[in-house]
Amino acid sequence: MIGMLRGTVWEIQSERLIIDVHGTGYLLTVPQGLLAKAYPGLELVVYTHVVMREDDLSLYGFSSLEEKQLFLQMLGVTGIGPKAAISLLSTFGAVQIESAIASENLNLLTKVPGIGKKTAQRLILELKEKFKGSNFGSFSIEGRSLSEPSSLALSEAYQTLLALGFGIDESKQVLSQVLKDGGDLTTEIQVKKALRLLAGG
Repeated sequence: MIGMLRGTVWEIQSERLIIDVHGTGYLLTVPQGLLAKAYPGLELVVYTHVVMREDDLSLYGFSSLEEKQLFLQMLGVTGIGPKAAISLLSTFGAVQIESAIASENLNLLTKVPGIGKKTAQRLILELKEKFKGSNFGSFSIEGRSLSEPSSLALSEAYQTLLALGFGIDESKQVLSQVLKDGGDLTTEIQVKKALRLLAGG
């Protein structure tokens, strides 16, 4: 079983990466957050999981052990296959998925392509106890907590940055900077401004 790979990005495809490890190219299906950060020549450590079926042998890659563990937990839920689990991780990232399951947020989970109401209900039913009481990285900016309803747009912007593969600390810092100017910014505008700052613009 292949549990981890350390190598260089050789090629980027629509949902997959080829990682060169000492001359052998491993084709991995990865979440969009990891894909968005990758470029040819980048050295990566990727946590992996092999899915074996009668007609398929696929390798999945993740940027962290937490992401891989969540993927495996979701695979254990009836009706959730690798494609649906990757779609969830690509849309929201590990932190927001765990938070949505713990808070039984059906509306958020069903925003993911291929995840219907019944599938979302099974995710909540089978996994919610695993995530209740966890710290999902909430924080305050200018005295406002992300758990407050009035800060929902900010929370979504923060989770979007996490889903794109940015770290918790850098996401907090850049959103603090974005909000210094004040104003009622939509999630889309917050994310666009944050990405410009993260790119050094």
